[in-house]
Amino acid sequence: MANSEYLKLADTIAAEITAGVLKPGDRLPPQRTFAYERNIAVSTASRVYAELLRRGLVVGEVGRGTFISGEARRGAAAPGEPRDVRIDLEFNYPTLPNQTALVSRSLEGLDKPVVLDIALRQATSIGTSGIRETAAAYLSRTGWSPNPEQLVFTGNGRQSIAAALAAIVPNGGRCGVESLTYPFLKGVAVRLGISLVPLAMDSSGVRPDALRKAHEEAHLSAIYVQPAVHNPLGTTMPASRRHDLVRTVEELDLLVVEDNVYSFLDNEPPLAALSPDRCIVIDSLSKKIAPGLTLGFIVPPLALRENVMAAVRSGGWTASGFAFAAAQRLMADGTAAELARLKRRDAQARQTLAADCLSGFDIQANPNCYHLWLTLPQHWRSQSFVAAAARRDIALTPSTTFAVTAGYAPNAVRLALAAPAMDQLEAGLRTLATLLRSREHDLEATE
Repeated sequence: MANSEYLKLADTIAAEITAGVLKPGDRLPPQRTFAYERNIAVSTASRVYAELLRRGLVVGEVGRGTFISGEARRGAAAPGEPRDVRIDLEFNYPTLPNQTALVSRSLEGLDKPVVLDIALRQATSIGTSGIRETAAAYLSRTGWSPNPEQLVFTGNGRQSIAAALAAIVPNGGRCGVESLTYPFLKGVAVRLGISLVPLAMDSSGVRPDALRKAHEEAHLSAIYVQPAVHNPLGTTMPASRRHDLVRTVEELDLLVVEDNVYSFLDNEPPLAALSPDRCIVIDSLSKKIAPGLTLGFIVPPLALRENVMAAVRSGGWTASGFAFAAAQRLMADGTAAELARLKRRDAQARQTLAADCLSGFDIQANPNCYHLWLTLPQHWRSQSFVAAAARRDIALTPSTTFAVTAGYAPNAVRLALAAPAMDQLEAGLRTLATLLRSREHDLEATE
């Protein structure tokens, strides 16, 4: 069959999805069956399915088959903005009832002309000596204290990730990454011309043997990991795995971009404490304070600082002077630390509630974090479950959003617990528990 013919078949399936003939969660037949029904070769059917995967119109669930993607109409690997839903278990920005009052008290006087005049001036990627000293003290924890002269700043954590990768992975280069990872990474890798290489994981995180194998098969420039409160799994890498991973990184002469944005919930020191010359630490204030008031931190080895600064400048990711001024106050007077303490307590209360509401189901959760990983019963598929929850005004994130490899996705969803008020959260979780006990055909009979 000519190349155009398999593309025509893929277009036909795409049109059926657009028209609603095929709906999110519908299962496509096995490739051999599809080939027989369409009177084509199995190899051609394989190319059709690969094309549908490439377009994001279908997803493969391990051991279960190929399904129409619930994200097909949205046309994106991950949502970009919160949607207008009643109970949002999709976006994870913790907000406390009293945090605005705490922030307001910390920022008193920032509107005075003399102070504001300084805050509104042009800033640089390294800020001032004052903000570097304050930030270094704020980021320090037992076992690790960054040198203020290491720090580089951006507008937020996402920009920090992008700048770090741009500084150390060349265009066309490869970066190892956990097989389930922060969705933003997939998009920024495309824009930077970087190929992501999935690394197998176990309950302790990235497996060092998987890293070694991936590097032998396709030379890596660096790896990106989330050693503390992994998103979406919630796991924190134990000390033994941290040591093994760092030793492997050093043996392979690799650099590490470690995303520490959620680490304030667990207080583990970064991998940089074990290998300061190999690790670039990423952090930000958006989770700790508020999404509308943030600052991104990059803590590279001093030898890489100039490269990181250049990446920030070329990317246009320099933070504003006002963000520096506000952040310095919040870190210096203890407000940021107090908000982090209160949010740790809040996260624990939400996890306790979730464990109660979802008792009996297969959940993976860190008792200190704001999200959990729910493996679905065999009678549910992740895309269908997300769609069914949406019909009940509950937004979830399917496993496909986090999978690095197209066609690989566990039969699971992530629940973000941070956004709803506690009564809304309980209502949403209990609704999901009822949904989990139901079967899809039961719902179709009543809806």
